[in-house]
Amino acid sequence: MSLTAKDKDTVRTFWAKISGSAEDIGTDAISRLKACILNLPTDYFSHWKDLSPGSAPVKKHGATVMAGDADTVAKIDNLRAGLLSLRELHTSTLRVSPANFKVLSDNILVVLATMFPRDFTPEAHVAMDKFLSAVALALSEK
Repeated sequence: MSLTAKDKDTVRTFWAKISGSAEDIGTDAISRLKACILNLPTDYFSHWKDLSPGSAPVKKHGATVMAGDADTVAKIDNLRAGLLSLRELHTSTLRVSPANFKVLSDNILVVLATMFPRDFTPEAHVAMDKFLSAVALALSEK
């Protein structure tokens, strides 16, 4: 599923509207992600002292994820090249399961829909879904 020029413009426009709430979006999405993968065999979050929603580690990682997504919006025309260093980090060093990128993307979409119901139009939803799916693919490819 490739991003059209219209999709890219929609993502950029929508991102400009939501960027001021990026930390809150990220915190909520990571809290939801943690709940989704809680029963999976993983130690991704084992070094965090507090895994509760809204805790300092959750907020910090949420802000990191959303800052990465903001940077990715700027690289939307060439995600594979733009995400090379993050791909290496996540696939080789952290060994994050590619399925978790999709789960995180889905959680981000849920948060966007709940926080921005008027702005999260069907067009914005489709464009953001395609964008986040493209990011997940770019991060998980070897």
